[in-house]
Amino acid sequence: MTRQNIGSNENKNPAAAARGSQLASDFTVSVHYDSRLYREDIAGSIAHARMLGRQGIVESADVDKIVGGLTTIAAEIETGEFVWNPELEDIHMNVESRLFELIGDAAGRLHTARSRNDQVATDTRLWTQVACSRAFEAVVSLQTALVELAESHIDTVMPGYTHMQRGQPVVLAHHFMAYFEMFDRDATRFAQAAESADVMPLGSGALAGVPYPIDREWVADELDFNDISRNSMDAVSDRDFIVEFLIASSLAMAHLSRLAEEMVIWSSDEFGFIALSDEFTSGSSIMPQKRNPDFAELIRGKTGRVYGSLVALLTTIKGLPLTYNRDLQEDKEGLFDAADTVITALEAAAGMVSGMTVDANRMRQAAEKSFVLATDIADYLVGKGVPFREAYIAVSDLSKQCIENNVGFGELTLGDFQEVSDLFDEGVMEITLDTAVAARNVPGGTAPKRVRAAIEEAKQMLAETTQ
Repeated sequence: MTRQNIGSNENKNPAAAARGSQLASDFTVSVHYDSRLYREDIAGSIAHARMLGRQGIVESADVDKIVGGLTTIAAEIETGEFVWNPELEDIHMNVESRLFELIGDAAGRLHTARSRNDQVATDTRLWTQVACSRAFEAVVSLQTALVELAESHIDTVMPGYTHMQRGQPVVLAHHFMAYFEMFDRDATRFAQAAESADVMPLGSGALAGVPYPIDREWVADELDFNDISRNSMDAVSDRDFIVEFLIASSLAMAHLSRLAEEMVIWSSDEFGFIALSDEFTSGSSIMPQKRNPDFAELIRGKTGRVYGSLVALLTTIKGLPLTYNRDLQEDKEGLFDAADTVITALEAAAGMVSGMTVDANRMRQAAEKSFVLATDIADYLVGKGVPFREAYIAVSDLSKQCIENNVGFGELTLGDFQEVSDLFDEGVMEITLDTAVAARNVPGGTAPKRVRAAIEEAKQMLAETTQ
């Protein structure tokens, strides 16, 4: 069939025309996702109605009816009795329509001194603040799990890696505390995103403010906003706070993905450093011996969808003229999905960390069967007055000889060392994994003493956070 025939058949098909009409109707509908804003929408409407009564803009009897009706609607939604009507497009019109059914004409006074533009901006800011708080708490739970695991492995030595090659010895606790630091930055970003969302746009109207003697500060206090917007045009069109939440979520997912990647690698037979609990793994459909790190892999995979939400919103807002445009309806699905994803991923990661089993012997053996002490041996020569570059070349030659002879540094005699430099003496034989990590006794270093102090500091930070 040709392209022309397909087109002509479609145009002659009454069912196609009906589908087109339905598409035109469905295309603008958002209630199937923005209904998640019902708590915020009703809370904002109740505060707005009470303010209208306080200011004498609406009679108190009507305010009582409005508040009572909205309270009933909230209960209906909570119990699943509320009937969502997609023909009413969004959460706001669905609630308003039901309010008319419950209290009659008094419902028409609720929208006095308010637009859907400042209403939805207020709802979304309230919702985002809650999402930030939940994400922050999930980060803290993961940090707590990391600290508890680290505290059990202050003396567990393992190879530290660069380029996925064994580089220098570190203690496992130091490795886990690196993730603590990453997630601490994430917690800060979620707190900052919450602060950005903590500005009330209600009272901005459609774009220019409202011609009524409203009390915006009173409403802000009722809704626990710390500030009100300073410019009505910016207030109804600003979605930077969502972008900031998505940035925080994207970076958190990046860190989670790094942690998940190491869980996948470390739990493999080739590494065997850890074993994940059955709760966070699954079996193979045909290979009964396998335990697949599915949760870690899904965290790694879901990172892309959060990135996608960020890029989508940045693309949406990049060319919008002031003020509100319907494009901004596209802000919520990505926000909701990213929040669901990052919070669930953080909770799953905390569970994996808490339930994992560490094979400390396997980690130490991996360090012993490598050349992670090469830098320490070079530093030993530096201590004898040899320039570091010369020491580096000497130990590099020694490493090559060891590889050729299939031996490690621990199997060398003093004579072997002295073949590459006569400055080596008995002291070089005392260099071990434990002395190497202990030698890095600088702030931020892997020396057990420093790591123990870092853990205590982290525990204090967590205690202050959860107070």
